[in-house]
Amino acid sequence: MRVLLTGATGYIAQRLLPVLLSSGHEVICCVRDKARFDSNKYRSPSLSVLEVDFLKTETLKSIPFDIDAAYYLIHSMSTSTGDFEKMEEISAINFKNCIQQTNARQVIYLSGIVNEKILSKHLASRRNVERILGSGSYSLTTLRAGIIIGSGSASFEIIRDLVEKLPVMIAPRWLDTKSQPIAIRNVIEFLSGVLINETTFNQSYDIGGPDILTYKQMLLRFAKVRGLRRWIGIVPVMTPKLSSYWLYFITSTSYSLAQNLVDSMKVEVVCKENNLKEILGIMPVSYEDAISEAFEKIELNQVPSSWKDALTSNTLNYGISRYAEVPVNGCYFDDRKLHIIDSEKVLNKIWSISGSTGWYYADWLWRVRGFVDKLFGGVGLRRGRKNQTEISPGEALDFWRVLIADRTEKRLLLFAEMKLPGEAWLEFRIDNNNVLHQTATFRPLGLWGRIYWYSILPFHGFIFRGMLRNIAS
Repeated sequence: MRVLLTGATGYIAQRLLPVLLSSGHEVICCVRDKARFDSNKYRSPSLSVLEVDFLKTETLKSIPFDIDAAYYLIHSMSTSTGDFEKMEEISAINFKNCIQQTNARQVIYLSGIVNEKILSKHLASRRNVERILGSGSYSLTTLRAGIIIGSGSASFEIIRDLVEKLPVMIAPRWLDTKSQPIAIRNVIEFLSGVLINETTFNQSYDIGGPDILTYKQMLLRFAKVRGLRRWIGIVPVMTPKLSSYWLYFITSTSYSLAQNLVDSMKVEVVCKENNLKEILGIMPVSYEDAISEAFEKIELNQVPSSWKDALTSNTLNYGISRYAEVPVNGCYFDDRKLHIIDSEKVLNKIWSISGSTGWYYADWLWRVRGFVDKLFGGVGLRRGRKNQTEISPGEALDFWRVLIADRTEKRLLLFAEMKLPGEAWLEFRIDNNNVLHQTATFRPLGLWGRIYWYSILPFHGFIFRGMLRNIAS
């Protein structure tokens, strides 16, 4: 069976793809930027990749006619520019018009639970997308999920940040809103189970776990699983804006995503009863078991996808490839090199940089820089990384984005996503003479960019020197 998978670099699609391949399907992945998709890790002749942007109709011509089904896993909630509702509407219309011209019998759409008359912007947009997709000439199957619990999911990571960092929480009143969380394992089982299952054609189903909990109960049960004691007090005076800032500064989420999440968390998301789990033979996983499963993945260093890999830099929305050629003209450089003995050991250290490993020197200064970045609306240093030993282009490493990660060429190139009056790159490279090259490049924007470079120049002297020395040692 030929299946079109959209949003293939996203959190859900990266979990679904190996399941579809192992089931014997031929999968055609749609991505906006091929450089962000590592097809080598799947090693399957049944996988092909198309560069498609559903906001641009001229890119849709490459989608083949002879497909049997398509997954619509596109969303724009975390975008920091533009109107995400309008972007989602345009994407859905273009997708529908395109798929109608193919041989596809079914479209499968993952949406959010909508069971209140007054909806958040996010849920209202999800319902509008469902309406658009449902007007196509194919059969639509809609799965509506609430909070998804799994290693690397936005909900899981936000709850984890709150519980593990704050012994005492003074929280907004939306923590008393009820939700029905679902394990990522069950989400993937539902998504793969409805594929060309005619019983599910032109149907919509709410999917959730067995537990209906308030967000406060979710935090406290998370703490219980982790063996932590936590106290949470609810105050009625915290406005949505203050709540968004609260999430933004305490967790690793972006402010735009925090705003949309707070907006959604004020709306109760509890499943309407249906018989889909009986049709597909799926046993829903409890909330606490879903947490335990997530930490098993984390402890084994086997997190296959993370919400943090979504692009943050507006510049990089045009594709990471165009920034992989580091500029020379009009730039400032901090270029250092050191002869090394064991290139493989040094390469392993480079591939482990950031996250829990840190930056090998003056980590407290990196944390200060991350805090300052948060104050100015940036991503900060708390994104970490999803795997401590493997790196792929497009992934986030704290406040950097991976542009090139080539172990064969012994080269790692990063692009800065912190708030800067310019653009910055950081490169590590080992040449054939066993010399480690470490180069920081900064292209300033106007006078403030030049002032910024010279103001931090004294810090570069010992930070980059110490980092190079410790990586090479």
